[in-house]
Amino acid sequence: MFSALALVVLWAAWLIAAAIVRNEYVLPSFWDACREMGRLFLDAAFWRALGNTLLRTFLAFLFSLLLGVGLALVADLHRAVRAFFAPIVSVLRTVPTMAIILILLIWTNPRIAPVIVSLLVLFPSFYAATLAALDEVEAGYGELARAFGVGAGRKLTQMYLPLVAPPVLKQAGGIFSMGLKITISGEVLANTYRSLGGLMQEAKMFTQMPTLMALTLFSIVAGFLLEGLCLLSYKLIVRWRA
Repeated sequence: MFSALALVVLWAAWLIAAAIVRNEYVLPSFWDACREMGRLFLDAAFWRALGNTLLRTFLAFLFSLLLGVGLALVADLHRAVRAFFAPIVSVLRTVPTMAIILILLIWTNPRIAPVIVSLLVLFPSFYAATLAALDEVEAGYGELARAFGVGAGRKLTQMYLPLVAPPVLKQAGGIFSMGLKITISGEVLANTYRSLGGLMQEAKMFTQMPTLMALTLFSIVAGFLLEGLCLLSYKLIVRWRA
C-alpha cells in the first residue's frame, strides 16, 4: 500500500512540476513521456537496444554471482583467503564507478566496458551476502557437521549451499536491478552503440527530453520486473523446500 502511495506521490510531483515549468526541453509532461514510450514500443531499434542492455546486465549478474559465491565458499574454508580478499572487496566498494568506466574504456571497448564495470560493482555484494550467510550456517551447524565427521566437499554441496541459496537469492533482485542501473550508466558514458544507455546519450545530445524520460521510465520498469522475477524465484524455492 505504501509503495503504491509513494508512486502516486512521485507521479503527482511530476505533474505539478511540469505544469509549473511548462518547458518540454527542461521537464516534459508525463503524458508526453507516455506518448514517446508508445512510439519507442513500436520501434525495432529500441527493442534491439533494450535486448543488448539486458544481455550485458545478465552476463555481469551471472559472472558476479558465480565469482562472488565461489570465492566466498573458498574464503569460508580458508581464513587466509578471506583475509586476502577483504581489502580487495573494500577497494571495489569505494572506488568511483565513473573512474572504473573511464579506465576500462582505455583498456577495452564501449561494448565490453559496461559489463566489466557492472561485474566489479556487483561482485562485492554477492561475496559479502554469501559470506554472511555462510557464517550464520557455520554458527548453527558447524559443530554438528564436525561431530559427525562430515567432509568439506559434502558439507559445502549438501549442507552449506542449500542453506545459503535462499538468503542470497532473496538479495539477488536488488543486486540485479542495481546491475541494470550500473550497466546503463556505463553505456551512457561509453556511448555504447545499440544500447539503452546509447539511446539516452543520443537523446541528451539532441535535447530530446521526452525521449530521455521515456527511456528512463522503461529502465525503471525493467528494474522492477527483474526484482519481481528474482523474488518469485526465491518464493518458489522456499515453498519447494517447505
